[in-house]
Amino acid sequence: MSAPAISETRRRKQPLRVPIVILIAALIITAVAICAVLGERIAPDSPFLQRLGVGDTPPSPVHVAGTDLLGRDVLSRVIYGARTALVGPVVVAAGAFAIATLLGLLSGYLGGLVDSTIMRWVDFMLALPGPLVAVVVVGVVGGGYWTAVLVLVVLFTAPDTRIVRSAVLDQRPLPYIEAARTLGISKTRILFVHILPNVAPIILAYVVLDFAFALVNLAGLSFLGLGIEPGTPDWGRMLFENRNILFSNPVALLLPAGMIILTAASMNLIGDWLFERFAK
Repeated sequence: MSAPAISETRRRKQPLRVPIVILIAALIITAVAICAVLGERIAPDSPFLQRLGVGDTPPSPVHVAGTDLLGRDVLSRVIYGARTALVGPVVVAAGAFAIATLLGLLSGYLGGLVDSTIMRWVDFMLALPGPLVAVVVVGVVGGGYWTAVLVLVVLFTAPDTRIVRSAVLDQRPLPYIEAARTLGISKTRILFVHILPNVAPIILAYVVLDFAFALVNLAGLSFLGLGIEPGTPDWGRMLFENRNILFSNPVALLLPAGMIILTAASMNLIGDWLFERFAK
């Protein structure tokens, strides 16, 4: 039995003990996911309904989290905002690592010119100020939310490629890879059947961490008025729209800000735990 197989056998024999903090983080993410899927059913009011005569009001029995400057229900907008808070970061994390996995596998295993070319591109991308590039590109192109998502996919791919390449380099000298070469197994099969399953836990852990970073980046772009369309329920956009009513209705700012922090922190905790549990 090869070394990775022995390690995997030992790993399966260990009981899976999930810390209470991770369970709480998972519950928070589950709640956000439920809001994203069932937002229109569980929201107490329409997030788009404007009551200009009401304006911004503090929390009350009618509007639990109060209303914003246009009289829109804050709680309903936060619930609806979970959709953009999940969909975009999921696409960024999954898209970046899908590309990075392919590039990292090729770079780490093939080496030579392929490795040199890919890593020079990675070095170039890492030298760029990522947040500034995102602001400039989204601001100039003006393509909206999905343009921001696409830009972040490209920016996140470079560091993810380096992570996958490093994991592949750890696997390449192991006996099971040498045995596969001796048996005449093709490089494609070695990469995707033998190496990929052994680096998958590291990829999974970093995908979760990428989600947290993507959430914060997209919220930051929305706060700057980039990406998301005006009036769309979005946590970052709500911070921008409600910054002037901090004293008349602080919940309008604190609630979306708290959701950004809780969701990002929860995903970070889950990602760290997955890395400690499966990637080491």
